[in-house]
Amino acid sequence: MRIVLLGAPGSGKGTQAEMLVEKLGAPHISTGELLRNAAKAGTELGKKAKSVIDRGELVSDDIMLGLITERLSKDDAKNSFILDGYPRNINQAKSLDELLERQGHPNVEVLHIDIDTELVVQRIANRAAQEGRSDDTEEIVRNRLRIYAAETAPLVEYYAAKGVLSRVLGQGTAEEVFQRIMGVLSIRSES
Repeated sequence: MRIVLLGAPGSGKGTQAEMLVEKLGAPHISTGELLRNAAKAGTELGKKAKSVIDRGELVSDDIMLGLITERLSKDDAKNSFILDGYPRNINQAKSLDELLERQGHPNVEVLHIDIDTELVVQRIANRAAQEGRSDDTEEIVRNRLRIYAAETAPLVEYYAAKGVLSRVLGQGTAEEVFQRIMGVLSIRSES
């Protein structure tokens, strides 16, 4: 099963991805991890990505597509994966569609974890306090949510129009959200 997780920062995508990996055995492909690994390995794409990141800029769609293409061509991801952090805009979504079509696996399940903005702010503030992080202030979180709304939220409409989107309520415990996700996946696999 090929799954794309969408949701605002703090919606619980990472937690749910870990739980899905354990349940389904599919690899979790996180763009942050891909970028760090490529930079550390010193690959050509990694060097380009590191240069952009070091300047404090977003990595281009072309670099991200290159990293995703490399990762999805590995044996463990050919038939199943859990993609977290990509795509982040419509251009990336279209590129992913084309890549999967070329690989002969065009179908994905897209899960959007819906969560109230104020709950996200509260969650991230609590996490920052517990972990002693100063980079997750309310102002920074609200800015990340604005960027998400402008750039990534349109993906919800894109995937809904394709008939591959399922919305999952992101409130409650991680286990409650996971059970909702598994219910959606069960229904989708039957149809």
